[in-house]
Amino acid sequence: MSHSESPEAPAHARYVVTGAGPVGWTVAEQLAAAGHRVRVLTRSGSGPSHPLVERLRVDVSSPAGLEGHFRGAAAVFHCIHGSQYSAKAWAAELPGAEQSVLAAAGDAGAVVVFPESLYSYSEPDRPMLEDGPREARGGKRGIRTALLKSRAASATDTVSVAASDFFGPRVLGAQAGERMLKPVLAGKSLLVVGSADQPHSFTYVPDLAAAMIRAAQDPALWNRVWHAPTGPALSQRALAAAFAAAAGVRTPRVAAVPGWALRAMGMLSPGTRELAETLYQFEHPFVMDSRASEAALGLQPTSLNEAAAATVAWWGDQGR
Repeated sequence: MSHSESPEAPAHARYVVTGAGPVGWTVAEQLAAAGHRVRVLTRSGSGPSHPLVERLRVDVSSPAGLEGHFRGAAAVFHCIHGSQYSAKAWAAELPGAEQSVLAAAGDAGAVVVFPESLYSYSEPDRPMLEDGPREARGGKRGIRTALLKSRAASATDTVSVAASDFFGPRVLGAQAGERMLKPVLAGKSLLVVGSADQPHSFTYVPDLAAAMIRAAQDPALWNRVWHAPTGPALSQRALAAAFAAAAGVRTPRVAAVPGWALRAMGMLSPGTRELAETLYQFEHPFVMDSRASEAALGLQPTSLNEAAAATVAWWGDQGR
């Protein structure tokens, strides 16, 4: 079994996935590939095309009828995200949706598995560990802190798997998504935020999906936060070079937009202001340690070369 494949689970298990972004889609793909029946719930009815995948148009933020969609599920993988990358949208949308899902999953007897970010970690200047403090306040960081506390207080079993910035197939709106891949694959110079050379953890989405699936299968792993298997921290410059090598193109020239410039632009642009809020992650070392979770989950991160090659291959398949 490769590192990104899902581990074995009870035969003929049924699972529910809410959302079909990079994480939800990949979780559903891995579950179906392992022979499990999967119900994907999205507002658009999207999701992987597979004989074992049932795609339904459902607004999971509405509690009406949700329990019926969860009935018989061994686990619910709650993978929706806010409609916009803003604290306002997150505060308006995410807590209510989580409470609806937790209540319906509890009634159905299913554990809820969440992908989680590192935003809530309140000491990000040192390597972040599973038992590190998650008390960040204000803005998007404070919302993630509150969501984790609500899960811990819920009567429904949960497990959260934290990951750093995503890369991999289907990852578009991320620092290592189309903003990096498009110029690199086109042989152009690359502009990154913060610093091009500070060490930064990047999580390969198939490794996050595999960890979520593994965590769902063992009650001894529930009701706590784990870290997705994540390779050694590397700079944005080094990750871009890995993509270039996988694509067989020249290593790009990389320049960085300094934090002060983004903060100044944020005075006029709400979108830039939201990005500037998390600039600390790219101006200084931002390192997640996943060794304890790797041992507990029995998983290892996919090698950078393999992950970069799969990412570039997916982009090629899309004709991007």
